Amino acid sequence: MAGALVGGAFLSAFLQVLFDRIASSEVADFFRGRILSDGLLRKLKIALLSVNAVLEDAEEKQVTKSAVKEWLDELKDAVYDAEDILDEIASKALQRKLDAEFLTSGCKAQSFISASLNPFAKEIEPKIQEVLDRLEYLARQKDVIGLREVVGGKPSERLPTTSLVEESDICGRDDDKEAIVNLLLSDDTSGSEMCVIAMVGMGGIGKTTLAQLVYNDTRVKEHFNLEAWVCVSEEFDVFKVTKTILEAVTLSTSDIKDLNRLQVTLKEKLKGKKFLLVLDDVWNEDYVDWEVLRNSFKSGVQGSKVIVTTRNASVASVMRPIATHHLKQLPDEDCWSLFAKHAFDDSNSEAHLELEVIGRQIVKKCKGLPLAAKTIGALLRSKLDVDEWDKILKSELWDLSTDGGNILPALRLSYKYLPSPLKQCFAYCSIFPKDYIVRKDQLVLLWMAEGFLQQYKNKTMEEVGDEYFLNLVSRSLFQQSSSDKSHFIMHDLVNDLAKFVSGQFSFRLEGDYSHELVNKTRHLSYFKTRFDSSKKFEDLYKAKRLRTFLSLTLPRSSETFYLTKKLTHDLLPMLRCLRVLSLSHYSNMTDLPDSIGKIKHLRYLNLSFTAVKRLPDSICKLCNLQTLKLLGCRCLAVLPKDMWRLINLRHLDISETSLKEMPIQLGRLKCLHTLTTFIISKHSGSCIGELGKLSSLRGMLSILELQNVASPTDALNAGLKDKRYLEELVLEWSADT
Repeated sequence: MAGALVGGAFLSAFLQVLFDRIASSEVADFFRGRILSDGLLRKLKIALLSVNAVLEDAEEKQVTKSAVKEWLDELKDAVYDAEDILDEIASKALQRKLDAEFLTSGCKAQSFISASLNPFAKEIEPKIQEVLDRLEYLARQKDVIGLREVVGGKPSERLPTTSLVEESDICGRDDDKEAIVNLLLSDDTSGSEMCVIAMVGMGGIGKTTLAQLVYNDTRVKEHFNLEAWVCVSEEFDVFKVTKTILEAVTLSTSDIKDLNRLQVTLKEKLKGKKFLLVLDDVWNEDYVDWEVLRNSFKSGVQGSKVIVTTRNASVASVMRPIATHHLKQLPDEDCWSLFAKHAFDDSNSEAHLELEVIGRQIVKKCKGLPLAAKTIGALLRSKLDVDEWDKILKSELWDLSTDGGNILPALRLSYKYLPSPLKQCFAYCSIFPKDYIVRKDQLVLLWMAEGFLQQYKNKTMEEVGDEYFLNLVSRSLFQQSSSDKSHFIMHDLVNDLAKFVSGQFSFRLEGDYSHELVNKTRHLSYFKTRFDSSKKFEDLYKAKRLRTFLSLTLPRSSETFYLTKKLTHDLLPMLRCLRVLSLSHYSNMTDLPDSIGKIKHLRYLNLSFTAVKRLPDSICKLCNLQTLKLLGCRCLAVLPKDMWRLINLRHLDISETSLKEMPIQLGRLKCLHTLTTFIISKHSGSCIGELGKLSSLRGMLSILELQNVASPTDALNAGLKDKRYLEELVLEWSADT
C-alpha cells in the first residue's frame, strides 16, 4: 500500500490552493466577463467542497479499505487536473494583460484579445466539464463507500504513555540520562520557582523511553516531594491537560468542570512542594496556551522542574526551557544490543553466529533508531532461520515502508500534524534519493514553482519557504549536515515516509526503468549518467501531465554528461503541464526548441553549465516563469529582446556567461529578487538606469563594464543606495577598447 497516506492530510492542502485559485482576481475576471460560464465555476467549487468534507474520514479508513484508497487516488488525480486548468485560465488572463500593454491602439487591442479568447473558451470549457464530471462522480461515490463528515477531528491514534519502563530494554542512553538527571538535581535556577527542560528528537528516537528512565531514577525520586507523568499528545487542550495533571498529582479522578477552579486546586496541591512534572509528546506551539497552563505551576518551591518531550524544537522554544537536550541516533553497537534483546529473547546471539552476521547488516539499515531496532528485532524473534533473516535483509521493507510496524505510525504522526501547506512540501521531497544533500535555497525555489507556498502581504514567497523549511528542520524531518551547515539530509526512514505519502504521484527514475511510469505520475527525478539516451526516457509519454522533470547530479561528480536531443525536441514539448524543468550540466545541449514557449505553466528552468548558445524567443511567452538559471553557460552571448514580458521572474542567474549586454526594458521585471550580473553596453541594451526600477534586488549583484555608463545622471538613476536588501555589490570597469 505504497500510497496509503496519499489522502486526506495531503489533499487538504491541495484543495485549499484550489479554493484560493478560484477566488483569485485572474480566474474570477474570466468568469465575470462571461468569457467562460460562471455556472461551471460554481459547480466546480460545490464539488470540491463536497469531497473536502469527508477527507479526514477517508484518511482514517484508507488503510483497511482498498476502495477508499482507490477513491483518494482518483480524487487526487482529478484535483491535480483541476489545478492545471485553473492555472491555464490564470495564465491566459496574464497573457491577455501583457498583450493589451503591448498593443498601442486600445481598439485594436480589444479586437485582438476578443478574437484570441474565443478559441480559448471553446478549448477550455470541455476540459472544465470533464474534470467536473469526475469530481461529481467521486462526490457521489463517497456515500457508496461509507465516508462521512468528521466533526471536531479524531483523537490521537497513539496509546497513552506511562512512567513505567523496562530498564533492560534500554541501550546506549547512559550519557543522555546523566545529563538530564544532573539538570534535575541542580537547584540553581536563577530564582525561578519552576524550570523547563526540553528533550527534542525525531519520532522513534527514544524521547519517551529516556524520560521514563530519568523519572524512575532513585536519585530523582529522593530529590522531589511530588512527581507526576502526563501524556499530552497532539491535542493540547488547556482544560484537559490541567485536569489530567491534577488527577496524576492527587491519584484520584476530578469532577471539576471549570478551568479556574481546576487551576486553583492544582496550585494548592503544588504549593510549597518541589515537584517534577513530565509532559510527554507535546505538540502545542501556542505561547498563550502554555502561559495559561504554567500559571498553576508557580506555587511550587525553587528547584521544581518540568520535563517536556517533543519532536519540534519550536514547541520547546515556546516553553522557554533552561536547557534543550537533543537526542541523537544510537551507535551501531548499542543499536545491535537492543535489536539482539528482542530478536534472540533469552538465548545468546553467539549461539546463532550466522544470524548475527546478517543481523548486524539489518541493524545498519535501522540507522540508529531504537524504535526501528526494536520493531525489526521483534519481527525476527520467532524466525531463527538464516533464510528468513536473509529475506528480511533483502526485503523491499527498506525501500518502501509498510503499514504494519511501529516505525511508520511514529513518523506518520509527525506528518499528519504538520500544517497543511507543509504536507505538500514534505511529500515533494520524495523526489530526492536517500542521503541526497539538499540546499534550503534551492528547495524553496522548487516549492515556489510547484505552488506550495502560501502568499502573505508582509512576506515574500521566499521568506515563507524559509519558514516552512526551518519548520521541517525543527521537527527533525531534515537534519543539518555536520560537515556543511548549508547542507541538509533526510534520515532514511523519513525519506521512506515522504515516498510513502507521495505514492505513485512521485517517481525516482533509476537506471532505464521508465516503463514503471504511470499516467498519474506528476513529479520525476533521476541521477544523470554519462550518456542519457532516448531509451532511458522512452516511456515518458505515459506521464503527459508531469509537473516536475528534475535531473540530479551526484555530489562531487566531475563527469561530463550527454543528453539525447530526442528528449528536448520530441518528448519535453509533449509535457505541457511542467512547472519545473532542470537540465543542468549536459555539455552537449546547445539549444532549446521553440516549442518551449508552449509549456505555459513553467516556473523553474535550470540550464546551468550547458552549452546553450541562445534561448528561443518563444521563452518570453512563459509569463509564469519565476526562476531562470543560466549559471556557467559560457556559450551564451545574448538574451531574447522581449525578456521584459517575463513579469513574474524573480531569480535570474547569468553568472559566468558570455553576455555582452542586457536586454532592453529590464526594469519592467519588478519582481526580480536575484539578478547576479548586470552588463552595461555602450550602444545597445538596457542602461544602468534600469536598475533603479528593481527595488527588490537582494543577495549579490555584479555590475560590469561600468566605463560604458552614459552620464552621471544615468548612474544616479540606478538608485544603488536604495537597494537595502543587497548584501554584496561588485563594481567592475574594463579598459576602453
